[in-house]
Amino acid sequence: MTTIDLSNIAVFVQVVESESFTAAAQELGLPKSSVSRGVARLEEELGVRLLQRTTRRLGLTEAGSNFYQSVRAALATAEQRPAWLAEI
Repeated sequence: MTTIDLSNIAVFVQVVESESFTAAAQELGLPKSSVSRGVARLEEELGVRLLQRTTRRLGLTEAGSNFYQSVRAALATAEQRPAWLAEI
């Protein structure tokens, strides 16, 4: 069973939402090469191409779109402060 690095999922989501590796790197405070490697590792771990890259454009593959929709909701939930923490 392959373990998927959750940080690579977060990097992928940022790339999709920023619509570029450069903008995602700036938003995350990481080198562009680290962002690119993170997405490449995620694709390798999943065994599927998530992004269609050209010199001028970045787009989601069908698998990438499906994966993004699945993980974005989970990340949004994880980023929310749980109500039980407010009681502490």
